[in-house]
Amino acid sequence: MAYVPTMECAESGCSESATVRLHVPWAENREVCAGHARVLVRQDGVVADPLTNGDEWP
Repeated sequence: MAYVPTMECAESGCSESATVRLHVPWAENREVCAGHARVLVRQDGVVADPLTNGDEWP
């Protein structure tokens, strides 16, 4: 089964599909696009998990 994006990135002003769930110790977890995830995961303590609806992830 292929990956099917189902939600929009949680970052303000971004209309890309969310592909990653960020676990942020000092805030609520949120689903973001791959571009925002690459930047935000650089902060200490932030963990990224891919969102999938199957076996593949872009």
